[in-house]
Amino acid sequence: MGMAQKTYYITTPIYYVNDKPHLGHAYTSVACDVLARFMRLDGRRVKFLTGTDEHGQKVEKSAANAGMPPQQFTDEVSEHFRHMASVLGLSNDDFIRTTEPRHIKAAQALWQRLDAAGDIYLGGYAGWYSVRDEAFYQESELVNGKAPTGAEVEWVEEPSYFFKLSAYQEKLLKFYDENPGAILPESRRNEVISFVKGGLRDLSISRTTFTWGIPVPGDEKHIMYVWLDALTNYLTAAGFPDTDSPDYNSFWPADLHMVGKDILRFHAVYWPAFLMSANLPLPRRVFAHGWWTIEGEKMSKSLGNVVAPDHLVEKYGLDQTRYFLLREVPFGQDGNFSRQAMAERINSDLANNIGNLAQRTLSMIAKHCGGRVPTPLHRPQDNELLEKAQVTRPTSLDDAREQMLRCKFHEVLQAILAMSSAANEFIDREAPWTQKKTDPAAMEATLHTLAEVIRCIGIMLQPFVPDSADKLLNQLAVGKDARSFEHLKPEHALQPGTELPRPEGIFPRITLEAA
Repeated sequence: MGMAQKTYYITTPIYYVNDKPHLGHAYTSVACDVLARFMRLDGRRVKFLTGTDEHGQKVEKSAANAGMPPQQFTDEVSEHFRHMASVLGLSNDDFIRTTEPRHIKAAQALWQRLDAAGDIYLGGYAGWYSVRDEAFYQESELVNGKAPTGAEVEWVEEPSYFFKLSAYQEKLLKFYDENPGAILPESRRNEVISFVKGGLRDLSISRTTFTWGIPVPGDEKHIMYVWLDALTNYLTAAGFPDTDSPDYNSFWPADLHMVGKDILRFHAVYWPAFLMSANLPLPRRVFAHGWWTIEGEKMSKSLGNVVAPDHLVEKYGLDQTRYFLLREVPFGQDGNFSRQAMAERINSDLANNIGNLAQRTLSMIAKHCGGRVPTPLHRPQDNELLEKAQVTRPTSLDDAREQMLRCKFHEVLQAILAMSSAANEFIDREAPWTQKKTDPAAMEATLHTLAEVIRCIGIMLQPFVPDSADKLLNQLAVGKDARSFEHLKPEHALQPGTELPRPEGIFPRITLEAA
């Protein structure tokens, strides 16, 4: 291959160690994992990063309340997020902690670049600060004396370094204008533009009233504001400050920062401004997804309705959980998690549609074809169905790729389901059980076409439901090295006569009582 392999760098936000992992964290992480797996199957060299954000006043307070030093506290809590990654079957290539030496080095190097650009000055901060949000608020933003998020605020007065954010207003607007896909979905992009048009104030980027953070280079009395520290993690994992490193040259700028809509401003306004100041390339895309309610209620600790990822996985299965999260709502909109919706979605799409197709086809092959791949005839009706599945139309994989790049997961899943529905209709139309008596060769041809469609569905499902797709492809005796998107092509079709293992069900139905 003359061309260097295309790369893809995708990040989750780094999760704040003050939280226990919940459905919101799982949602972002699974979405990133699906993209990472898709890109690997599409032949790209992927870097998929997740991790934990471990500095700041809130962590210092929580550690004190827990009666332990902050480092020990973050060591313990960071493990919950590593555990979540394994529970969700994440394929991340790196896990970053902001307390690691490599990160402290990168954050201080970024500070020095902002300073060298003349964008940092010493002043004093006086205003309202929310420890819970780790954010500064203007008087005009407060609602009944609280942050717009409902968090308590405290009046803070201390010396502070400032970043000249105001100097970047026009540059940011120009960037948004020239890169319409840099912030998605569209509605969020419009919010960011109107926020920036409303005028930017310089940003306080250091604190002196507590100590749990990264020291400011050259002025150790100050520690870096937790957001400047946290955002730098994406650079750290790409090998910064060593801008000559192979990793940095392969992976920076990031292709996608996936975030919840609550932290969009930090990623779409502050972060590009820091990078402009540091004269570093800007990430290609920031996507802000929506929020989940639980049985129609906002998730909250006080309501006690926070859904832990491991409970979902225990109850419904890992792949079922992953599937539901990305199929239930168009990505970017808000969704509601209910047990009823989960059971219905798993039953209608996975058990009754794809599962049923595989079960019917594979059990007929086992019974009527001696458990071997049957012989095709390439009749017009076979070719018509296969054209959809084998991605012989030049557009179909291109469509899926474009949808994935824009995080339209539900559309890709709908296309896969449509393929399965078409195959289920084909079985009913061709009636292989009747063909068996009247025209055994036609029965073989019908079953070969169906098995081939299932192979393609299995390949396409891998990013979403990796374990189930693996089982499905094993049942068709598809080699582990024959499962990339390249193998969707007709020349990789199932070989007649290949021996198949005994079929087993892959997607069990869920009864509502059990849900």
